[in-house]
Amino acid sequence: MLRYRSVFISDVHLGTRDCQAEFLLDFLRSIECDRLYLVGDIIDFWAMRKSVYWTEAQSAVVQTILSKAQDGNEVVYIPGNHDALLRDYCDAEFNGVKLRRQAAFCSMDGRRFRVSHGDEFDAQVKHNLLTKFIGDNAYMWLLGMNRWSQSLRARFGFKYWSLAGFLKTRMGKVNRHIRRFEEAAAQRARFDHYDGFICGHIHKPGIRDYAGILYCNDGDWVETCSALVEDEFGNLQLLHWSDHQKVQQIQSFVGGRPVDSTLRHTG
Repeated sequence: MLRYRSVFISDVHLGTRDCQAEFLLDFLRSIECDRLYLVGDIIDFWAMRKSVYWTEAQSAVVQTILSKAQDGNEVVYIPGNHDALLRDYCDAEFNGVKLRRQAAFCSMDGRRFRVSHGDEFDAQVKHNLLTKFIGDNAYMWLLGMNRWSQSLRARFGFKYWSLAGFLKTRMGKVNRHIRRFEEAAAQRARFDHYDGFICGHIHKPGIRDYAGILYCNDGDWVETCSALVEDEFGNLQLLHWSDHQKVQQIQSFVGGRPVDSTLRHTG
């Protein structure tokens, strides 16, 4: 069992065929934490208007999250654009889960972070990357190819690998918009006198230092199966949980400097 002070996940997209619920369920059952932040797009109400794809694993994900809340863990749900219907209930609490429009997170080493889904920057970067992709036939085709690739690789015993994520990061225009999104988030954190910004939304996990402002994106559970975690000393790490052999690649920031390392979990 892995122990963390804080865990951040987003962009699960429950209710869709592309949700990697099995990986997320394994992750949630493999960790203990004091606080769990659900940073938007946990449930995809947009997609569910057209069709609903719900599995036992997705139900188990919901139940595991509720169990953590009922066991005394602080669970904060910050709705995103795909579960924006829940924004009408922000400041309420359901079964121990606190609904908030945004949050202020203080790490163990005293750094203050603004936490939100990130869709508020869509207008500023003049391109809603995720919404455009999800509404675009090309991106839906990519996700379909991703499912096909995953099924084929699993049949031959290979670990999960995101074809959609690989192709997206090879598109120069996409990378430019991702960088503009990161800069907008860092600028907002600086304006609001935070030390950093934690978000999701663009399905691109990463930790970057922008002139002393730490930008952290926890990724997603459609393509990258990633989470942002804080250890007991306040170090922030990015975990990728898509390897069946439980080998998680970690990018760790200690004292503002990136340190690459590998964590092997055999439990």
